[in-house]
Amino acid sequence: MRDAEVVTCFLLRRGEGGDTLLLLRRSDRVSTYQGLWASVSGYLESESPLEQAYREIEEEVGLHRRDVRLLAQGEPLVVVDETIDTRWTVHPFLFEVLRPERVRLDWEHVDSRWVRVEEMSGLETVPSLEETLGRVYAGP
Repeated sequence: MRDAEVVTCFLLRRGEGGDTLLLLRRSDRVSTYQGLWASVSGYLESESPLEQAYREIEEEVGLHRRDVRLLAQGEPLVVVDETIDTRWTVHPFLFEVLRPERVRLDWEHVDSRWVRVEEMSGLETVPSLEETLGRVYAGP
């Protein structure tokens, strides 16, 4: 089984109607989980998980550090996916998006949607996305 470390960055928008999270539909051009809904994510490279999180947010949705605010960094979570023979160590983060109008998708995603947490269960997501969210978000 292959081991891989990734960061997962949940992007939160606060509003009068309650909190919503940005979910992204993965494109056919990514190596895993094509067509599934996910948050901003990426392989942990040589830098710290937090630095990697900021890099992925900028690359995938075009937001700079000044456009987001770190709210939480959760304990890593191990997710085993036997269908692709991979043991993921997921480093979860929660950021508040200060400028949601600046969100721009890169090639890794074909669609985006702001959803309430309770709507996530109705979407086809990458494995353990809700469990990962639970590491950094307890509700409004």
